[in-house]
Amino acid sequence: MSNGTPTTTARAGSKAQRSAADRTQLQTIVLRFVRHRPAMISLFVLLVIAGFAFLGPFFWTWDHRVSSDILSNQPPDSAHPLGTSSAGHDVLGQLMRGAQQTLKVALTVSLCATAFGSLWGATAGYYGGRTDAMMMRVVDVFLIVPPLVAVAALSGNTAGGTTWSTIAIIIALFSWAQIARVVRGVVLSLREQEFIEAAKASGASAPWIIIRHLLPNAAGPIIVAATLLVAIAILMEAGLSFLQFGIQLPDISLGQMIGEARTAVSTRPWTFYPPGVLLVLICLTINFIGDGLRDALDPKQTMVRR
Repeated sequence: MSNGTPTTTARAGSKAQRSAADRTQLQTIVLRFVRHRPAMISLFVLLVIAGFAFLGPFFWTWDHRVSSDILSNQPPDSAHPLGTSSAGHDVLGQLMRGAQQTLKVALTVSLCATAFGSLWGATAGYYGGRTDAMMMRVVDVFLIVPPLVAVAALSGNTAGGTTWSTIAIIIALFSWAQIARVVRGVVLSLREQEFIEAAKASGASAPWIIIRHLLPNAAGPIIVAATLLVAIAILMEAGLSFLQFGIQLPDISLGQMIGEARTAVSTRPWTFYPPGVLLVLICLTINFIGDGLRDALDPKQTMVRR
């Protein structure tokens, strides 16, 4: 029995090695991410929050605008589980709408800023020389401008600046530079690789090389940066709404709810803590998801967090 143990162990090890070799790169990344427990728990919580924000209004009677026949400043009860605001609005309905608008702003900012920043950084890194120098000076200008101040100035002087879409575009305008710098650094190392030289020798154009070869090979850092940008956009939108430069009535956002209830922390805590806790929870889950993506996309990562 003891003589067969090493052979059995060797066979099991050989089978595990073959199984690992048979996996595609995508399967390996997914497996690493699934094994990252904080990231998986955070993904589940974020999906629950998204369902609450986008599907909840279909099942809840009171939305963020309905105030007729509702008493103001009422504590939580069976009719209004999170109470009512000073204007007589149902806080639960406001919370659904606020989370919905905050998530829409964050996702739009992440998509727009990531797409533009990735193309800008990849182009600068690929061409190098004067082109790289000029393009990166533009990036430096956007990096040194205080984003919250710039976004507040633009949103406060833009017609329609109170809509979520306009706020998202303005925030994205000052959020792409960091991603551009990250992508440019990755492309500077990739452009000297043999597969890029082979693409040039085959007559591929620069745009084709950037889109078809460079950006896919820089997908890891881009995805992680885009994930973290979601949390940054959420906090920036919340700060703008808190300062009354962001989404304004009759619409609502989590930051605006916190700003309106900041003087009622002790007298009407049900209007302040729910949006605050939800905002913190969204940012935490996104950061943990970004952490899991970073570990999953790192080819040198061997340890699994539990």
